[in-house]
Amino acid sequence: MAPDEEDQKPIHTNPYGESEFFDKLRVFHIQRGTNLDINARVNGKHIDLYKLFEIVLAKGGYDTVSSEKLAWRKVGQDFNLGQTNTAAYAFALKTVYYKNLAAFEITVIHNKEPPPKEILESISAKGGDLLSRTVDNFRPPLSREDKANGNDSDGSGDEAANTPKQERMDVDDPGSGGGRTTRGNVGCTGKRIDILNCAGTGLRQAPPQRVLFQPDVSSSRQTRPTSTSQFHSPQPTAGSVNGAYGYSPSSNPNSNSFSLANYEPRPQMPLTLRPVYTPGNNQAGFKRSLEIREKDNPLKSDRINEPKYKGMMFPGTGFDGPNIYVRTLLALRSPIAEEQSYALHHLVKISHERGDKYKFEAFPGLAEGLIERALEVSTLFYNVKWEISYDNSEVTRQLHVLDGMNGTADILERIKALPKLDASDSLETEEFSRKISKVCEASLVIRNMVLLEENARYLAEQPPIRDFLAIALNLPAFPGLTELKHYALDISEQMTKYWSLDASDPLYISLLQYLESSDRGAIITTLRAICRISMNLEESNLLKGIPLSTIQRLFHWIMLEDEELVHVCLDLLYQFTAVPENVAFMLSQHYAKNISLNPLFSQLTRLLLYNAKETHGLGTMITPAVVPVAATKIPNVPGDLLSQIIQYREPERSSHWLRACFEVDKDSDITQIQLWHSYQSLFTKYSDSDQNILLAAADFIKNVSVTFPVATAQVQTIEGHQKFIIKGIRPRHLPIDAKGRLYSRCLWKLPNESESCPYFGLTMQNMWEHVMTSHVGVSRKSDGTFDIQAANTVAALQQQLFECHWADCHHYAKVGGTNKPSDLGKHLKTHLFDLSKLANLRAKANRPHGSSSSVSTPEHMPYSTGSLGRAPVYERQTTYITDTEENEITRRREASGVSLTAVLVLRNFARNIPKAAIGLEDDKGNVIGLPAKGKDGWMEILFNPLMQKLWYAMSYNRTLTVQVGELIFAIESVINE
Repeated sequence: MAPDEEDQKPIHTNPYGESEFFDKLRVFHIQRGTNLDINARVNGKHIDLYKLFEIVLAKGGYDTVSSEKLAWRKVGQDFNLGQTNTAAYAFALKTVYYKNLAAFEITVIHNKEPPPKEILESISAKGGDLLSRTVDNFRPPLSREDKANGNDSDGSGDEAANTPKQERMDVDDPGSGGGRTTRGNVGCTGKRIDILNCAGTGLRQAPPQRVLFQPDVSSSRQTRPTSTSQFHSPQPTAGSVNGAYGYSPSSNPNSNSFSLANYEPRPQMPLTLRPVYTPGNNQAGFKRSLEIREKDNPLKSDRINEPKYKGMMFPGTGFDGPNIYVRTLLALRSPIAEEQSYALHHLVKISHERGDKYKFEAFPGLAEGLIERALEVSTLFYNVKWEISYDNSEVTRQLHVLDGMNGTADILERIKALPKLDASDSLETEEFSRKISKVCEASLVIRNMVLLEENARYLAEQPPIRDFLAIALNLPAFPGLTELKHYALDISEQMTKYWSLDASDPLYISLLQYLESSDRGAIITTLRAICRISMNLEESNLLKGIPLSTIQRLFHWIMLEDEELVHVCLDLLYQFTAVPENVAFMLSQHYAKNISLNPLFSQLTRLLLYNAKETHGLGTMITPAVVPVAATKIPNVPGDLLSQIIQYREPERSSHWLRACFEVDKDSDITQIQLWHSYQSLFTKYSDSDQNILLAAADFIKNVSVTFPVATAQVQTIEGHQKFIIKGIRPRHLPIDAKGRLYSRCLWKLPNESESCPYFGLTMQNMWEHVMTSHVGVSRKSDGTFDIQAANTVAALQQQLFECHWADCHHYAKVGGTNKPSDLGKHLKTHLFDLSKLANLRAKANRPHGSSSSVSTPEHMPYSTGSLGRAPVYERQTTYITDTEENEITRRREASGVSLTAVLVLRNFARNIPKAAIGLEDDKGNVIGLPAKGKDGWMEILFNPLMQKLWYAMSYNRTLTVQVGELIFAIESVINE
């Protein structure tokens, strides 16, 4: 029997431990001259290279996994990459292994020399066979021109690299002049592809021959003649032409199958290529070429050379035209308004639906065309038409020409110098509305595309985009421009992380102006854009030049109950206070009473517990637990409860009595004779009629099992004597009513009595009235209330003293009693616990700070002499947890959100106030005499009122214990010097 396929796979193991593995991997990449991405991510999740290496080795290695269909998707399941778009995630995971571990596997596991990095790490991860890949047999990937013409294949690591694919986006292609569509013909694999592209990628096998019914081979329609220069038509036989059942599509010269089966590509001619420098691929080279051209040709000619179309294939001559991507690109660069509208309409849809695939890098000229269309907005309000030039001399001479090489540094001055047009804010012409719609569409396409990091990085290297953003943000206050300005702010938010903007940059100045707006959405987007400046650059950005009015607005916004706005304001304030000069500016303004820092510091301290969730824990034990003692005596039934029970007929009457006086306990038992005698003694006097007759002994025992399903009648033999018991129930300490409410027993016991009072009360009020009436002897009035005043008068005249005999109470033992029954009544309420529905709420409201959190309930009342037991009482401990997030590397919860940013802002103040206070001057240039250290210094004035709150936050907010502790240490180290 043949072995299984899984058994034939070579099994490899990792010879290194985790730490040694990463050390060897780093050394290997340094020696090879390649980059190691130790924190690789797929779909936002960290990929552990050690785990990935072991999983792939267990499956046979890179080549084995790549040769098996859907194998990389199975590998991706071990990393929980998601259930949607699994093909893209699988190829991304394959790329991580390909770039970081493939060459290492060939060297360490297979003991072979890996291919050069030029044909391994430097190219795409499509395909496999790395062990046999050499410079001679390797076929390079498709060029950018082939990708632009639609020949690129979205490889996912699971499909063959050379299989032609159908365009996945459902976008209408523009029709040609003859009414044909550009979706392509039915190709060799049955998918809709272009015939030339199909032939270029190679046919795997001919389609199966099918016998089709064709009643008439001669058609009345005029068929397009096939060029004899491209196809060689064999002569059909007579039977194949005239016989209906002998027809074959491959034998018909007018069919696509005949064309594909007999197609022979033209021989490839060797091409001589030379690089062409453009502003998109090499700005410096393009600039040098312009300088050389000016030097060689000092007299510029205004004549434009006519383009040469020799050898170009026009639409309608055997080529169906470009795909939708190239079609929209060409239409966008066209000067025809209808073509531009067509391109922008489709680009909006493409950028929204295929934003993860549509990249500027694959379509040269797309970014420049979109920027040119967006710049046309100025023609609606100014007498200007912006032009982008890559000639520095031309930029300096003309006002409307923008610097495409370095960006226009004086763009704001140019905007102010432009002559304005009269634009009505009430009525819009059709032409005006059409132009502003085109501008918004172009801006929306840019906004959608820069959401992809590759597009944002590419566009950030184009200086004209910064000029466009500055122009768009400084347009007049016109209602129709609100949408465009929001697009400009969204673009700025995605791209400022690739730029370093100083205080004099036009875009930075334009963004600061929007912080004076009243639009909440625009303010939040602007704050995010400023906070992200140079985030992805090695150099750190120093926020400077923020005006005092903006700082005051930041202080006011932090006071609001708007988490999103407060968070982004704190982010900006954190970066602003990281610069000692900015802290010095705020101290000087505080000294001049232009702003007040004390409310800000108080609000920041309050935010340390923002969105804090209260948690309770157990502290020191106050009283130990009391173990419950099983009751040995069946409790008496209170009179009011007995009057309710006797209203039922048997066997319901005995069932209610059993539930009231007994409870389930699987380890306890009671003798049947004891239970039967109690039942008889209680209900015999109420069985004077045939309807209330007692149950027979056997029926009563059976009814016990019906009432308590866990109870069973058993016979035990002890020392030769049989004992009839019921297993599974025991007597209650206190009876309960039909609603499950527990009765409490009166514990009043005189010194000469052996047992306490047999009275049972259901509520605290009933028990108190019973004691005052039966034991203290206070009489009632005609309306039912107690005559306390008369009782006090009688006791005073008779010199009668009252003592408390509740459960051995010794409250009046030293004084011998009280002569006022009213005082004794108040004292009795301290013994009677609240059993009402509001007991828990009252106990919580009356509990002093730091006291026990336990609430007395009927299950463990202290006046039951411990028979019911009592749980241990612990000291109450309350802590708080603020916002946290999981660290993807350490997998631990760490502080985040508003509370973390607030403590970081306070820490910046504590660290930079000593530096800022040196040589601090006011608005008039006088040196401010307040020191940073010691008494009456800046630290004492600003932080001393907050120290108690900071200690509280450090003690109770366990999430920020470390950060607040560092803040307190920084404050006290300065104050105590």
